[in-house]
Amino acid sequence: MSWTEEKVAKLKELWGKGNTASQIAEIIGGISRNAVIGKAHRLNLSAKIKTRTATTNQNFENSSEEKNVSIRRTRKSKFKSLLIDKDFEPENPKQLEELDENSCKWPIGHPDESSFYFCGRSSLKDFSYCKLHLLYAYQPKGKKEEVTEKEEVPEFIEKKIQSA
Repeated sequence: MSWTEEKVAKLKELWGKGNTASQIAEIIGGISRNAVIGKAHRLNLSAKIKTRTATTNQNFENSSEEKNVSIRRTRKSKFKSLLIDKDFEPENPKQLEELDENSCKWPIGHPDESSFYFCGRSSLKDFSYCKLHLLYAYQPKGKKEEVTEKEEVPEFIEKKIQSA
């Protein structure tokens, strides 16, 4: 397969419109998806950035305001606010099929056991876990875990675990 001037021009046009490599290969015909990707790379065509959902002007304005606020809040301060808020909702055990995007996906137990389930509490926005499990999952940047013989659980978390 050789790239003719017409095929290259069509590739540039379709690439600029945001078509996928598979779509371009199908439209041009006689070439593979990988050939399209390789040629686009050699032509230094800009990489495509896909968004999952279309944004409206209102969403765009809100996101730019939220972005400015989130830039000021550091990662450490986000987790400190979770530590201060010690009010954790009760666990809501769910099976894999029952999980949705607003459920905590922290696994409890071993997948081979019949008693295995997921936490099921309400997850925080942009995270897969509830407040409690977020503290376990994300450690502050730059701090190495200290190697200890016995893993210590903060007292307030221990009380919440026992009451759940």
